[in-house]
Amino acid sequence: MTTAISKLAFTSTNEAAPAVDLREALLQGQAPDKGLYLPDRFPTVSQDELRTFRGMEYHEIAAAVIGKYTEGVLEPKLLAQLCREAYDFPVPLEHVYDRVHVMRLDQGPTASFKDFAARMMARLIGHFIAEEKRELVILTATSGDTGSAVASAFHGVKGIRVLVLFPTDEVSNRQRKQMTTLGENIRTVAIDGKFDDCQDMVKRAFTDSALDAIPLSSANSINIGRLIPQSVYYFYAWSRLTKDMEPLVICTPSGNFGNMMGAVFAREMGMPVKRIVVPVNENDEVPVYLRTDRYSKIEPSRACISNAMNVGNPSNLARLAAIYGGRIDAPGNVHRQPDLEAMRHDFFAVSVTDEATRATIKSAWEKHKLLLEPHGAVGWRGFQSYIDEEPLGDLPAVVIETAHPAKFPEEIERTLDLSPDVPVSLSKLDKLDEDFDRMDADYDLFKRYLLANYTG
Repeated sequence: MTTAISKLAFTSTNEAAPAVDLREALLQGQAPDKGLYLPDRFPTVSQDELRTFRGMEYHEIAAAVIGKYTEGVLEPKLLAQLCREAYDFPVPLEHVYDRVHVMRLDQGPTASFKDFAARMMARLIGHFIAEEKRELVILTATSGDTGSAVASAFHGVKGIRVLVLFPTDEVSNRQRKQMTTLGENIRTVAIDGKFDDCQDMVKRAFTDSALDAIPLSSANSINIGRLIPQSVYYFYAWSRLTKDMEPLVICTPSGNFGNMMGAVFAREMGMPVKRIVVPVNENDEVPVYLRTDRYSKIEPSRACISNAMNVGNPSNLARLAAIYGGRIDAPGNVHRQPDLEAMRHDFFAVSVTDEATRATIKSAWEKHKLLLEPHGAVGWRGFQSYIDEEPLGDLPAVVIETAHPAKFPEEIERTLDLSPDVPVSLSKLDKLDEDFDRMDADYDLFKRYLLANYTG
């Protein structure tokens, strides 16, 4: 089928793969040279356009922002319809004090920020493969919320089968059940290892010629389709919290750095940003890199209570480095240093221990009646560290809460002696039957599993 060519081309961070349009970047997931796709230039949102966002609903802002990337590959009217369907839930901005707000990205069907990207990706990819009358196997590794969001978003989508790998001991009960109770076109495998093992197995599968007969793609944040929709909620926060062209301070707890890259995309498109605060848990390889100029991945990754952030070698570091003129490959080798001085100017990166995370859950509740789960608590503690060094003054700030506290009830109950209210999306999970496979962290075993289940 012949389609218009997008005005944007997408190139690989490894600089050795041909450029593609958005459709192919979405369907391929990872570039054939094992790099990650980035637009060859960022489309811009003018100041006049930014001002119009103040009077628009979330789905309308989504259509305006995502439409900058889909021009030439998707009709604007269809994109607007897909955005209305994908974003049919609220996006609360909770006032904490002064001009500081927490944006709760936990009101979607799986109570996680991953819903914002996964629901849009499912609609875009579903549309493209229906047009081309083809099938796809979505292969995804998860450290917690990605798997459940992807499984929910793609559940029942014709022509698509989903396989999710997750580390057996590092997801919460509710996170696991969100993936393992769906059935139909969704299949899950518990890996006896770390998230990084799951991610490495997925990446190897994409470049293994022995698997060429399987039409593989990804819904991890290695897929550019994850990052573009995730830029939208930063525009939304800016439109609600700022005055005129005032810059916004953004604080995003980070693991694989896809969520943070959404903020970078928004900034590169023209949204005024003062600084991006990047708190991580005890997997501190990125703060150490910015401090020392030496990158060293953490193997194995450290198991923390903010489990979705247990990443010892974040995929999206390759994209961040590329934006700053560098090149870092998937194994973490630095082939060309990015402009680290510029990165230090633009980002404030800090590591938060489990002890500090628990203390923050307690103090945020006692001081502000702000209920945070472990990932949001890492974000809030990181934000406090930032303003200790660089006071806000009268600037607005938004701290991202990435998941609903009810996804981590044990930690909330242990720390605060209260049970968080359970949203409807989670309330029925405990009664559902689970079905998933188990496997050692062995790529050869995984390859045989794929060949046995996804060919013929």
